[in-house]
Amino acid sequence: MRRYDDPVEVRRGVVGEPALEAPEQFLWHGRLWKVREVVAHWVETGAWWQSSGVRAVIGSDDPAEREVVTDLRAGGRGADLLGEREFWRVEAGVGPSSSGVFDLAFDWADGNWQLVGCVD
Repeated sequence: MRRYDDPVEVRRGVVGEPALEAPEQFLWHGRLWKVREVVAHWVETGAWWQSSGVRAVIGSDDPAEREVVTDLRAGGRGADLLGEREFWRVEAGVGPSSSGVFDLAFDWADGNWQLVGCVD
């Protein structure tokens, strides 16, 4: 699978059997791709376990790290560690003969969609 980090416009709708609300079509590089099937769906979070805020919670005495924990609770600079991205692996096509498998990601923090992978 080739990796990308391209912004895309996505229209959600009901896709497949059983009926599932998912990306129904997306616009990528000026081409409108229609989703034929949802292959997989998952959610990823930031690597919160690696943050200095976690070390502060488990007993670090560094005042700078305690400041990060306070900042996390207030939704400050470390809040992105708690963010989620929703991923959809879909089979999509432009026409009857052109198709591929695409990974689309929705970032709940900023409301944007990205195409992050493609096999076509």
